[in-house]
Amino acid sequence: MGFDYSPGCLFMQDIDAIGTVLQQPQTVLITTHQNPDADAVGSSLGLAGYLRKKGHRVTVVTPTDYGQNLYWMSGNEQVIPFDEKIRVSVNQLVEEADLIFCLDFSSLDRIRELAPMVRQSRAKKILIDHHLEPESFTDLALWDPTAAATAELVFRLIVQLGDKALIDVPIAECLYAGLMTDTGSFRHSNTTGDVHRMAADLIDIHIDVSSIHRRIFDNVAIDKFRLLGYVLNEKLKVLPDYKFAYITLTDAELKQYRSKTGDTEGMVNYALAVEGVVMAAILIDRLEEIRISFRSVGDFSVRELASKHFNGGGHRNAAGGRSKLTLAETERKLLEILPEYQQRLLETV
Repeated sequence: MGFDYSPGCLFMQDIDAIGTVLQQPQTVLITTHQNPDADAVGSSLGLAGYLRKKGHRVTVVTPTDYGQNLYWMSGNEQVIPFDEKIRVSVNQLVEEADLIFCLDFSSLDRIRELAPMVRQSRAKKILIDHHLEPESFTDLALWDPTAAATAELVFRLIVQLGDKALIDVPIAECLYAGLMTDTGSFRHSNTTGDVHRMAADLIDIHIDVSSIHRRIFDNVAIDKFRLLGYVLNEKLKVLPDYKFAYITLTDAELKQYRSKTGDTEGMVNYALAVEGVVMAAILIDRLEEIRISFRSVGDFSVRELASKHFNGGGHRNAAGGRSKLTLAETERKLLEILPEYQQRLLETV
């Protein structure tokens, strides 16, 4: 099993082979990474909607729940967030699957408790992803690190299989949500001509782009606003000598503001928005580990930093990491490595 992801193999598409596999109705399981964002959920539900139209039996299982601002997507009510209470039934779904689609993640540890189930499954596994350096754990892949979003790759798959006409408004809304958010509302450097052409194709299906944006970004619980206010006033630290800003959040602080899944999503971008800052981070105590999100601008690679020091990865300007140290120890480690990157940070504009 697995493919050659060797250096220099920058583009891997098995679209024809995937199309062949999908010619007959299959029992399909779709999964994505923990704490799914709009691209993870949108690409999963968009693909699920398409496959159901093709006559496949489809179940979407996520390793964790996700923000309520994504619950509006078509098919959300059928998603199964993993929980220990349903481990046996989820394991049965994995065992019964003919195909397992792995969307928007490049290593199995990103799906937590689902990882051993997927690894041991006899089902044919198909990766659809745009993250760098994927593990070799699938049989087929539609993988392109230059793609702006996994939703872009799902759209590409549907179109190249000759089924663009099957993309209806619900599917288009899901794919647009993934594309819009992973490009930062079309303002990040990954916003290519192909991205705008895809967006135009989806808009031509008569989706309401204003409504999609509003449901994702303008549907904020008051507790989340209060947490954000506290973070900006009390927790945001700026280090001008490194063009760096960061936030730390303890478990107690999250509980104090009744934080729910997804409430800290995008919070790191406020640190990056500070004048003169080219790298930002947020360190969050999730009890079992410290989760870190990094953002940067220009040519400074937070993926490189996260991979080298925090068992992480991602993209050049958006990456994640984790630490088994305490929050204070993780913060100290981060501050201690900053001098290693100081010159490059100061040179980045």
